[in-house]
Amino acid sequence: MRKIYLEDTPLDEAQRDILHRAMFEKKIEWIPTQKALGRVTAQGIFAKVSMPNYHASAMDGIAVKAEKTYTANELNPVRLVRHEDYVIVDTGDPIPPGFDAVIMIENVHQIDEDTLEILDAAAPWQHIRPIGEDVVIGEMIVPAYHKLRAVDLGALLAGGNVVVPVLAKPRVAIIPTGTELIPPSEEVKLGEIIEFNGTVFSAYLEEWGAEPVYRGIVKDDYEQIKAAVLEAVKESDMVLLNAGSSAGTEDYTYHVVAELGEVLTHGVATRPGKPVVIGMIQGTPIIGLPGYPVSAYLNLEWFARPLVHHYYGLQEVSRPKLKAKMGRRVVSVMGAEDFVRMTIGCIDGQYVANPLTRAAGVTMSMVRADGLLRIPPGNLGFEQGDEAEIELYRPVEQINQTVVVTGSHDLSVDVLHSLLRKTYPNQFLVSSHVGSMGGIMAIQKGEAHMAGVHLFDESTGTYNVPFIEKYLRDKEAVLVNLVYREQGWIVPKGNPLGIEKVGQLTQSGVTYINRQRGAGTRLLFDYLLKQDQVQRDQIYGYDREAISHLSVAAAVAGGTADAGLGIYSAAQAMGLDFVPVAEERYDLLISRSYYESEEGKKMLELISSSSFKEEVEALGGYSCRDTGKVMYQNYND
Repeated sequence: MRKIYLEDTPLDEAQRDILHRAMFEKKIEWIPTQKALGRVTAQGIFAKVSMPNYHASAMDGIAVKAEKTYTANELNPVRLVRHEDYVIVDTGDPIPPGFDAVIMIENVHQIDEDTLEILDAAAPWQHIRPIGEDVVIGEMIVPAYHKLRAVDLGALLAGGNVVVPVLAKPRVAIIPTGTELIPPSEEVKLGEIIEFNGTVFSAYLEEWGAEPVYRGIVKDDYEQIKAAVLEAVKESDMVLLNAGSSAGTEDYTYHVVAELGEVLTHGVATRPGKPVVIGMIQGTPIIGLPGYPVSAYLNLEWFARPLVHHYYGLQEVSRPKLKAKMGRRVVSVMGAEDFVRMTIGCIDGQYVANPLTRAAGVTMSMVRADGLLRIPPGNLGFEQGDEAEIELYRPVEQINQTVVVTGSHDLSVDVLHSLLRKTYPNQFLVSSHVGSMGGIMAIQKGEAHMAGVHLFDESTGTYNVPFIEKYLRDKEAVLVNLVYREQGWIVPKGNPLGIEKVGQLTQSGVTYINRQRGAGTRLLFDYLLKQDQVQRDQIYGYDREAISHLSVAAAVAGGTADAGLGIYSAAQAMGLDFVPVAEERYDLLISRSYYESEEGKKMLELISSSSFKEEVEALGGYSCRDTGKVMYQNYND
C-alpha cells in the first residue's frame, strides 16, 4: 500500500477548502463568571440588575439640597445645619431622599458640631452616581461569540450575571503513530524516539482555546490506526493524526482517510511542511501532520488554529511584523512557499535577521527562532543586506534587548547566556554558529554585537589578532579574552583505535567528523595535517561538517564517527574520552559601539565575575586566567 506522489496545493487554497467544509456542532455550557476568562460567549449576555442600583455618593462629603447653596461665594458664606440642610455621606452611600448634590468634605468648613460653612455653590447632581451609570438593567454587556477579557468579567458580575453561557471547547483528538515511539523517558534505547509532538500539540491547542485529548501512541499498523481514527471521530470535533502523512511504505494516513472519508488535500506547496493530509471523516476534520517537528508545528498553525477560530466564530489575529536586514543570504526555489526560522537582533539601530537551520526535524530551530520569514512562490530568496519582513515570535521590546553573538561555538557562551538571564532578566542573548571567520565578517558588516573567535595563525604562532588586522578594516572593535580551552581528539570511551596523532586518522576504517569551513577548529586541524604532511583526501570524512563541538561529540557517541577534533567539555558532556592536542585562546570580538554601551559594560562585568569563571572552569578543560582582559583593539583615542 503506497501513494507514490504528493500534490502541490497552494497553502491558502488548502486552508479555504477545509474551512469551507468544516461545519461544527457547537455546544453550550454554563460556567461561573469568575472562571470564564478567555472563554467565548455562546449568546449575548444582558444585565440583570443596574450598577449602581441606587443614587450613590461619588465622594466623601455631605449630601445637600443644591438650591440652598446657590448664593454661596467667598464674600457670602452659606451655613448649613446638620439633618436639616445636609447629611454626612461617604463614597458609595445612598443619597437620602430630598437631597440632590454632594459637596466634597475638603470644601466645607466646620463651625461647630452640627454647623458647616461653604463658599461655593453646588450644582444639581454633582458628585452623584445615578442609578445605572455603569450598567443599566436590560443592557447588553457583551455580544455572542465574544472572547471574555478580565474587564468583561467585572461588568458581567456588576450586571448580576454570576454564571454565563459559553461555547464548550472544541475537543481535538491527538493520535501519534510510529512503532519507534515511546512515552517520555530518561532512558532511550537504540531505535527508540521519545514522543513529544503530542505534548506540543496539546499546549498549542490549549493556548488557542481548544480541549486536547491525547489518545496515546499507535504503532505503524494500518488496521490499528484506522480503528483509532474511527473511535476518535465519534468523540471529537477534530482529529490530529501525527506521522505517516507522506508517501512511504508505512505512511498510512492518506489511505485511512481515503477509506473512511474524503481526502481534500495531500501535500501543500510549502517548505517545510509539504506532506500534510487534510480530509473529512463523518463530518469531522482530519489533519494528518508530518512526523518532523517543524513541519508538524507549522501545519498545526496553518490548519488547526484557523479551525479552532472558525469554531468560535472569531477572527485570527496575525502576529506583528518587523522589517530587518538579511545578515546572510537566504535562497528559495520556484513553486513553493518557503518558511525560514530566523534570529533577530538590533545592532546600532538596525534590525538584522539571520536564518536558523532549515531542516524540518530540528526542534531547537523553533525554540531559538525570534520570527519567521515567509518567501512567496516565485521569489528566489534574499541576498545578504536585503530588507525583508519577518513575522515575530517574540515581542520587539525583547528583540531590542537582545545581544547577538555569532562566530565560533563554545559552551562558555551558553554559561554566559544563562548568567545574563539570571542577573538581568530583561536582557536576552541569541547565538549562531558560523565559525570564527564568519564571526569576524559579521562584526565587519555590523551584523553582530560579539563574535567568538579562535583562529590560529601559522606564521606568527598567535591567535586571532593577525586575522582581525587583515579582515577588520573599517569597523572599530575590541578583542576580549573569554577562556583558554583544551582542543583534542574526541574519541569513544577507552579510545579503542588508540587515536593520538593526526596521522592515525588515515588508517583504513577510521571515520572522521570535521567542523564547518571558517571554523577555528577546522583551521587547527588543517594545520595539524600540514605539520604531519597528511593530505586531506587521506582523511575519510574530511568533508563531513558539524556546526558545533557538541555536534562532533554526538557523532562520535552515536557511532557514526571514530574521532573528531573538539573541546574537552564537549567530550565530557557526552561521556567520551579526550586526548589533548593543544591549548587555544578563545576570545570575543566586540564592536566598539556595543563595548562602550551600558549593556556592553554590564556584559563585561559578567564576563569578569567570579560566578562566570567558577561555572566555566567547573565544566573542565578551561582556564580563565585572562578572562575579561582586553587583548587587542583596532583604534587609538
